[in-house]
Parts: sequence; structure tokens; C-alpha cells
Amino acid sequence: MNFQQLRSMREAVRCNFNLTDVANALHTSQPGVSRQIRELEEELGIELFVRAGKRLTGLTEPGAHVLPIIERLLLESSNLKKAGQEFMAQQSGLLSIAATHSQARYALPPAVQEFRSQFPNVKLHLHQGSPKQVADMLMSGEVDVGIATEALNDYPELVALPCYRWTHSVIVPPGHALLDGPLTLESLARFALITYDTGLTGRSHIDGAFTQRGLAPNIVLTAMDADVIKTYVQLGMGVGIVASIAYEAERDTALRALDAGALFGINLTKLAVRRGGYLRGYVYAFIESFAPTLNRAVVEKTLSEEPGAASYDI
Repeated sequence: MNFQQLRSMREAVRCNFNLTDVANALHTSQPGVSRQIRELEEELGIELFVRAGKRLTGLTEPGAHVLPIIERLLLESSNLKKAGQEFMAQQSGLLSIAATHSQARYALPPAVQEFRSQFPNVKLHLHQGSPKQVADMLMSGEVDVGIATEALNDYPELVALPCYRWTHSVIVPPGHALLDGPLTLESLARFALITYDTGLTGRSHIDGAFTQRGLAPNIVLTAMDADVIKTYVQLGMGVGIVASIAYEAERDTALRALDAGALFGINLTKLAVRRGGYLRGYVYAFIESFAPTLNRAVVEKTLSEEPGAASYDI
């Protein structure tokens, strides 16, 4: 038995049993993939895949039982390699981070700056995407750390740790009517609104607040990025709802902000890593730079807990 055989089985499932795609993913040939799978089945003494002629169409019952074991073996082999690299290069390497647009633009820069001063020989790769894309990149092993407000708690393969709480702000041009009176959901609903795409940056709290009050907001434009939202508010297309961290009075001089925390509640940004994954020392250092309450002892304790156990809270 060898790791290439195990990778062939895992990729066959990931590629929806298309051996051409498996061969491309593993940089080998389709006959080579078929041979690796057959040899693994012969060594285990069981058929792992349902076949229609030469095509794979699904997993057998034994195959479904074996797959999680193979996933763990491949994860541990990756951890073993990383452990060796850890001792060879304590202060150098690669840190890959996935974050939503708001986190990458407004929350991450101070932590990245501090981390770079501590570990100048560590290369940083920053990926941006939706919360689901962040989770997918984490689970595939493409990134080491994921940061988002939504979705990360939905995957048992991930350990999601709370980082900081935040609220929304309503942004308008100077002289707007909303600046004259108390801010309410009813007053907001009278204007065209510009805010985040569904599933991003606390959008569920915004929708839920209006729904609970029986109001139908007139959302005329949505975007992934607060800077885009602010641009269209400045053009007079509507009233913006953004994360409070996205507004700075010194920078956004053409806009005014109203605190909307009482309307849309408190949001919680989370940082996630793969359950069972190996973290280099500098990954722990980055996590603590981003969220000082998440020191190495806290992260290691949470990683050691079983899925569904009481999680760390702030």
C-alpha cells in the first residue's frame, strides 16, 4: 500500500468519479489512476467502487467505510511533513489566509503588518472570497487560516474561534434626512438601500430585522465590498448599510455614518482552522496578532476538543 493509491481513491471521490479529472489533479495518466485503485482494492481484499463497465459510478459500502480512514491517513501524512519542516525552518515558510472582502480590507491589515515585522521571512498569500469559498479553501488544505462572519460554524471539519464583535452603520451623504431624526427600521425602509450580497458581512441580521418588523426594504443594489457600496451612496443611488469598521470619518469625508447596532444587532467574526490539521508556530503567532485573546494555549485546547463540545467564547 502506498500514498499514491490512497490519493487516487480520495481524488476519485472528489472528482465525482471522473478518472480523467483525477489524472489531471494528480498529474498522472488515467491508466495509472485505474491501476493504483485496482492495486489498492487487491491489497485490501474489497471492492471500493461501483462500476459500470470501466467507469466508476460510486462508492461501495466498504468503500464508504474506508474513505474516512484514508482521509485521516493523508491528513496525518501532511501533518508529519509539516512537523519536519517546522523544525527545519522555524522562522520561514508560507502562510495562506482566506478572508471575506470586508475582513481583508479593514480588519486584517494591522495583524498582517505586525506579523510581517515578527516573521519577515514568511511569505503571505491572501485569498478573498465568500464565506463558503473561505470554508472550502480551508477544507481542501489550500489555506491555513480562514476569517469570516458567516458559514464557518457550519462545517464539523473546521474549528471556528470567535475573534471580535461588530455592528453595522448606515451611511448617507451630508444633509440627508436620516441625519435629522432617530434612526428606525421604518425610516430606513422609506429609502432605496445599498448593502452587502446575501450571505456576506452580517446580511442575514439585516434581512432578519426587517422581516421581524414586517417590513419589505427596497434594496436596489448589493455588493461584496463596502467600498463599492460607499461609492454608489456618494452617487446618490441610495442609503448604505455597511460594517462599522468600513467607515472612517477622516477618510470618508463625503459621507456621514449612523450607528445601526440597535437595529441589526451584534455580529461575531470568527477565525477557523482545519480540525486535525498541523499548525506551524508562526500560524499561532498570526492568530494571536489578529485576535489577542486567541493565544496558542487557547487554540490548542479548542483543537483538542471533540466536535460539538463547548467552544471557546468571548
